[in-house]
This record gives sequence, C-alpha cells and structure tokens, in this order.
Amino acid sequence: MLTAPMKDLIATFPLGFVASVTLTGAPAVSPKGTFLVLDDTTIAYSDIRSPGTRRNLMANPAVEVNFIDPFKRKAVRVAGKAVIHRKGSDWFTQMHPRWLDTFGDLAERISSLVVINIETASEIWTPPYDDGVTEDEMIATYKARFGALYT
Repeated sequence: MLTAPMKDLIATFPLGFVASVTLTGAPAVSPKGTFLVLDDTTIAYSDIRSPGTRRNLMANPAVEVNFIDPFKRKAVRVAGKAVIHRKGSDWFTQMHPRWLDTFGDLAERISSLVVINIETASEIWTPPYDDGVTEDEMIATYKARFGALYT
C-alpha cells in the first residue's frame, strides 16, 4: 500500500494529522509528531499525551492520517484501523526501542503505541503541479516563504 515516496515523506515529516471520531460522532483532528513506518501496510505513533484521541480510537478504531511536505506541497493520506498497545504489553516492549532510537528521551514518556493497519493510502499534490510547476520550483517558492517568516 505505501510506496517508496510515501514512506520517504512520512520518514522526513513524521508529523501526522490524525482524524478520529468523537463519542458524539463529531470529527476530531490532532497532530502526532512521532510516526514511524513499520512496513508497507502499517504505520504507528507514540501516545504521549493524547487522552481524547485514545478515547476516540478505543470506541471507534477508524482513523485517517495526513502527512504533508510543506516545501514540495505534496501529502500522503492514509486510512485504516487503529490498535492501541499499552506500555507493558509484549508488542510495546518489543517495539518501543524503535522510538527510543528515533526520538531519544521523548520516548521515555510514551504510554502506548498506536498502530494503524492501512486499508487505503494515496498521494495528494497541490494544483500548481497540474499547471506544469516543477518540484524544484515548489521547493524554492516555499523555502523563500518559510524563510521570510523567521528572519
């Protein structure tokens, strides 16, 4: 399901915007910055302080996540079902070192790992690509825009 470019985008920009459904049926979006690609059909993030998202996913495991490369203006949309592995479980104990290796001391605060079994994955590109704008042009444009924000 995940292509090499999708995996690269997620690895480079691991901040995923997680959409879940509240207990009242309302949509809820929350950013999670600790995503890892586990394989072609599985991604996961660490739950450090996400009681609302955790509650939503426990009641309804349907989830969608969007990852964005703000310079290329390309994105990955992933949808599937979430499974929560709490600290102390066998799966958590086995997988937690991957978060330690990638996120260092932040990984010490993880209370659970949330695995998303991917059902669909797609790439999203901004409309200027339809008009012939190149990736290099997009990168140059947005490097200049973001650079101007923080100078």
